[in-house]
Amino acid sequence: MFKIRKAKDEEPTAPGQVRIKKRSRVPGVMITQFVEELPEGMTTPDFTRKPIALTIQEGKVAIFRAIVCGNPKPTVTWVRNNGELDDPERYKMTFDTSSGEYQLQMPDVCVDQADTYKCFASNEYGKAVVTATLNVIEVGYKKSRAMQQSRTAIRETPEDFKKALKNKIELDAKEENKEGEIDERFWELLLSAEKKDYESICAQFGVTDFRWMLKKLNEKKKEREEEQEKVVERLCNLKPIELKPSGAAEFELEMSLKDPTSKVFLYKDGVMIPFSPDTEVKHGLKQVGKKFVFSINGVNPEDAGLYQVEVDGVKIFSTDFKIPNVDFLVKIQEVKALEREDAVFECVLSHPMTKITWTGKNLTLEQGDKYDITVSEDMLIHRLVVKDCLQLDKGIYAASAGFKSCSAWLVVEADDDPNMRGKKKARRTTQAGGGGADLLKIAQEQQAKLQKERDELVAKVRAEAEAAAAAAAERKRVRTGPLVPDTVIDPGVYFTSGLSDVSAIIGTDAELVCKLSSEDCDGVWYKDGKEITASDNICLVKEGAYHKLIVKNCKEEDAGKYRFEADGRKTEAVLNVEDPPRINTDDLSEFSKPVTIKTGQNATFKLSFVGREPLKIQWYNEGEEQLEDTNVKIEKSSTHSRLLLTKCQRKTSGEIKIKIKNECGTTEAITQLIVLDKPTPPQGPVEIIESSASCIDFKWRPPKDNGGCPITNYIMERQQIGRNSWKKLGQIGPEPKYRDTDVDHGRKYCYHIRAETDQGISEMMETDDIQAGTKAYPGPPSAPKIISAFKDCINLAWSPPSNTGGTNILGYNLEKRKNGSNLWGPVNPPDEPIRDKKYAVKDVVEGIEYEFRVAAINISGAGEPSPPSEFVFARDPKKPPGKVIDLRVTDSTYSTLSLQWTKPKEEEGVQDEAKGYIVELRPAENPEWGRCTSNAIIMTSYTIMGLKSMAMYWVRVVATNEGGDGEPQELDNYIIAMPPPVRPRFTDRKMKSFMVVRAGNSARVNINFEASPIPKITWLKDSMPVSKNVTVSNSDISSQLIIPSAERTDTGIYTIIVKNLVGQETFSVEIRVTDDPKPPGPVDLEENVSGTVTISWMPSPDEKRDDRLHYMITKRDSVKRTWQIVADRLFNNKFTAINIMPGRQYHFRVYAKNDMGVSKPSESATWEVERKKEKFSLTLPESKGCSFETPPAFSVPLRMHTSPETYECYMSCAVTGNPRPHVTWYRNNISLNTNTNYYITNTCGVCSMVILRVGSKDNGDYTVTAENPLGRVECSTKLTVKD
Repeated sequence: MFKIRKAKDEEPTAPGQVRIKKRSRVPGVMITQFVEELPEGMTTPDFTRKPIALTIQEGKVAIFRAIVCGNPKPTVTWVRNNGELDDPERYKMTFDTSSGEYQLQMPDVCVDQADTYKCFASNEYGKAVVTATLNVIEVGYKKSRAMQQSRTAIRETPEDFKKALKNKIELDAKEENKEGEIDERFWELLLSAEKKDYESICAQFGVTDFRWMLKKLNEKKKEREEEQEKVVERLCNLKPIELKPSGAAEFELEMSLKDPTSKVFLYKDGVMIPFSPDTEVKHGLKQVGKKFVFSINGVNPEDAGLYQVEVDGVKIFSTDFKIPNVDFLVKIQEVKALEREDAVFECVLSHPMTKITWTGKNLTLEQGDKYDITVSEDMLIHRLVVKDCLQLDKGIYAASAGFKSCSAWLVVEADDDPNMRGKKKARRTTQAGGGGADLLKIAQEQQAKLQKERDELVAKVRAEAEAAAAAAAERKRVRTGPLVPDTVIDPGVYFTSGLSDVSAIIGTDAELVCKLSSEDCDGVWYKDGKEITASDNICLVKEGAYHKLIVKNCKEEDAGKYRFEADGRKTEAVLNVEDPPRINTDDLSEFSKPVTIKTGQNATFKLSFVGREPLKIQWYNEGEEQLEDTNVKIEKSSTHSRLLLTKCQRKTSGEIKIKIKNECGTTEAITQLIVLDKPTPPQGPVEIIESSASCIDFKWRPPKDNGGCPITNYIMERQQIGRNSWKKLGQIGPEPKYRDTDVDHGRKYCYHIRAETDQGISEMMETDDIQAGTKAYPGPPSAPKIISAFKDCINLAWSPPSNTGGTNILGYNLEKRKNGSNLWGPVNPPDEPIRDKKYAVKDVVEGIEYEFRVAAINISGAGEPSPPSEFVFARDPKKPPGKVIDLRVTDSTYSTLSLQWTKPKEEEGVQDEAKGYIVELRPAENPEWGRCTSNAIIMTSYTIMGLKSMAMYWVRVVATNEGGDGEPQELDNYIIAMPPPVRPRFTDRKMKSFMVVRAGNSARVNINFEASPIPKITWLKDSMPVSKNVTVSNSDISSQLIIPSAERTDTGIYTIIVKNLVGQETFSVEIRVTDDPKPPGPVDLEENVSGTVTISWMPSPDEKRDDRLHYMITKRDSVKRTWQIVADRLFNNKFTAINIMPGRQYHFRVYAKNDMGVSKPSESATWEVERKKEKFSLTLPESKGCSFETPPAFSVPLRMHTSPETYECYMSCAVTGNPRPHVTWYRNNISLNTNTNYYITNTCGVCSMVILRVGSKDNGDYTVTAENPLGRVECSTKLTVKD
């Protein structure tokens, strides 16, 4: 599979073989095709993944990776420019069959291996080549192992022994460090870290001399700033790397580059890693203005390490990525909370963490008014409180710690109290959820376990230190010869735990604590630079190695910077004394009592408080902030506030809240305002219970608002229709119903109803006319429902009619009919109506199918019968069916899902035949199942409609029969509402890869494709996002790019990237915007060589704007009198025409040409070489030797050339000499005559060379040499290739 050859070896070309240059979709890949037409199904080699340039430290492993494609399968070879790859110890070429990846591995890379490497992929139809550069960085930072051992041996505390052991393990693994120097990682971390992290970094690397460290760090900072000033104008907002809830890690910085084209590199542990603006790759870079955000997607343990950002070789930022090894001992559990109650989620970790990430409904939660996030002292128990739960708060909440996470539902149950409907409910003081004592017990057990591990670690390190000391002493005793005393550096007393910033509320105690490495050392406390001594409110405590400063009853003047010094070491912290708003408990209890007033009266609310000014005081009524108004007066001061509501109305009732806020915190107090008023009128319409010749019985609904007091009475009056007078019926009690027995048969009556409370009497409600004693039959009841069926009994039930005919229902008549018969028969005797709304029919014959109907009876008689029931067999009930078989998805779209299954098997006595099926659906975020059909279906296939695009669903099917529903059968996995996955593919059979557009016209590119799921479409112009004047329209199956008014600057290669979950496809089209060229300038003719004429002309004005503009020359002579093309595709302004015959007149025309067309010609003057006619005379002179030989000379030299990349370049010159000189072309002193990439001709002394496709490799100096036996001359020029 692999071959090794030199980079400069030329591959032979077989007879008849051609070399056609092709463009690859991967930038930087050159493809050469060996045949003019490829056979069907065959392709030339290409790279789907090309090797990238590497910058790596000396001694590391360098790996170039490549993936190739082509049919037949290409052969892959590797070469380097300056050297061989035949040493198997230094170069290993492998192929991974699972991933299809070719690798060139260089273990323990050396500086001499830095070079340019090429990868060739070739088959019988062509070859592809790509280059990659390897840069090797020399390493010179080493570490002293003996010094580290001496430092770790004198540690005394458990924390330091653990760090010492960690350092010892790290030092043993890194053998490349020099003696007497500190790991370069130590300084890189300090240069980018905050001051509060210095102590932990020094402990990690075993550095105890802080003064020396700070001095050295300042020197390195100055050196680094001087280096950074060369490439960066401004650098700020450096944020270290951190793990995000999404599973990715990010770090960011803001910097202004002096040169916008400067290259930004990312390194991990000294090895350069590739990154892409695409945020979906492993390492991504997102730049917004001056802000750079580096991301690591799909983080795994191998991603831990030191990450560095460099700009043009200058180190800018370093950050150490550590992944915590932590797990959840107790995960958060589902919480069910009532509305306006607090919900608590708690979890227990296996190792202490100061902070974990809480998310709710995919949003990160922060400490604030809505959420309270707390951590226990041992940092094992983490707690989230969701305050004042509402229906909007229900959903999934999650806790994330490192790679581990857990989630649970928050279910908010609504308050179904009908009296509170439409009103805002009061805040509850209870909490739902939480682990309580069980979580505390688990955390204590884990803390004890961790302490035991620390003790064992300390004992182990001490034992190793003692053993090492004993071994050293033994070695000293047996050593002979000159002795070199060991040097043990005593770090002295140092801080094992420094001071931390403390915040205390005014009036409470504050405590500052630090810990030294020795118990026999005293220290001094300072506040703002002044020494502190013990006093009434300041206590200085020393407990072993711990030193404490306790400030009692904190005042504002106690705030400041405190410092503790001992043995030349010091630690500092800031004490912040906060004064948040506070309310006296008695005042709060008095304020919370409800205020009850009558309508039209005033309500006053007053509350006293204390807190640091300035204070922001806000009053709310039912959540709406109260502002100064006609009926609202607010008084505010630094100690109290008063709210006065004047002329209160009933609608003013509700929750009154005061919110007091300052820079230290916020507090709230809540009370209730109840405004009493007379009730609203009773609500109609009235419901007639009975309307007979002897009475009228009816009822109504209570008032919508009782005014804050219960209804004590209803006051009624009656009018007989046809009379003007109203009869007062008086008070009838608090029940909303009335039975009037003083009525005349056939008369109509109207009633007025008023509600009465302690606050007054409501407005009246007038009823419709009600007639007494009419003959009204009841309406039909509902169709009887089959409750159960047996061989000797069928149980039925039904609902009463909605229209009772104005009287009470006295009973029901039930009838039955056999299937196939037209005759209905009574079930019950006519004189014994059924009183209940259910009945057991026992007069049935086993195996016969029946249907039933029922009619209601009132005082007027029996009404219309109900619709018939369903047919039912008189037989014992069936068993429910089993699970459906082979449930599968047959088709899916973005809104539909087609299912198919096989009916369940029958087992006598276990499960009977299925009569129908019910399809149920559950969205992934919803725990409840919903039915897709209202009734059971009989088909074994079904299409679910109305799905949400790309949403996840669970689906199951339940078989059913007369015996009930069987067990549900679910799909093995959730499904996504989308068509079957399809990798993006372009559907157009012929797609144009090049188009020319006239300037000012619109350019339109339409690309059709198919892909599932719906892909993400990106358009790029020359690998950069398209400009704002370009319009892109996308649909599910196509994308259109429109340039409304094209300009020459719009010329470029436009690439579309269609990408989805399955894969991606790209296509590029080159758009060239140009216009008709302007003609060239004046044409000059000159004869330099006999029989030729040199044509030169001034360039066209469009030559500078159009790099594809070239020239064409035509000729007409006085004999043929027709125009003939002499030369075409000339990119210079001079040409030598040959075969110019004397005695003929010649005319030349020069045209400018581009992709749009041809310009008007520029004509030359008439050219004629006179033919001299002489009389023939013969004089034979004396014979003498005559020689026509001349040395070579350039009559027309080469000129300088500048050409765009991928274009043709034409070079020419004229040579004279006899014998005919041998002409050789060179590039950078390398002969080109045998190089098939260059087309070289020599016609009558006019030497030309054409470069078919100019690339960056063609940059350089070109030389032409002409040589014959009489001499040798040369001419040089330079070719510059534009990007």
